[in-house]
Amino acid sequence: MRTLRVMVAVGALVLLAACSGGGRDRNTDGYVGANGSFVTVVPVKDRKPAPTLEGDGLDGKPLSTADFAGKTLVINLWGPWCAPCRAEAPALKEVSEQYADKDVQFIGMLTRTPDTSSAIAFNRKKGITYPSFADEGGSLELEFVKTLPTQAIPTTWVIDAKGRVAARIMDDKLSASTLAGVIDDVQKSTS
Repeated sequence: MRTLRVMVAVGALVLLAACSGGGRDRNTDGYVGANGSFVTVVPVKDRKPAPTLEGDGLDGKPLSTADFAGKTLVINLWGPWCAPCRAEAPALKEVSEQYADKDVQFIGMLTRTPDTSSAIAFNRKKGITYPSFADEGGSLELEFVKTLPTQAIPTTWVIDAKGRVAARIMDDKLSASTLAGVIDDVQKSTS
């Protein structure tokens, strides 16, 4: 009888722990979140050259950041399984459309998603038309290790028109105004 009571008590504790909201430091849905907003803008004199990213796009065709030389690049590390990535998609779409004629190119960097069909379906559903790298192994993500490495998913980098890493945004509630503000600051500092 005592064993049964202990098993019931342990089961109740496990159930309560599983149902609790937990703190903001918990990882959910398999992503490591930024737990807040972290925007790093690099002073012009301290900017380092951005890596040239090359690989396959979600459509299977070659994709390279070199094809967009001279433009401000916004590189977004994401996955369709990541709750904050799904939440920030409307802001990314809005700003990508708003800046389409302002020499800004958005590029996604799909991570930890072996089947790209889910990412393609996600983009179609959200109306996202800018290209994305299929970076299952994370090799493109690692290219930023010498400048502003990622510490969370999602992460967004802004590369200035001279090809230097100018900013990194890790914000689990990224807004269109925050993203647009960072792009504006980078473009003003580069001109």
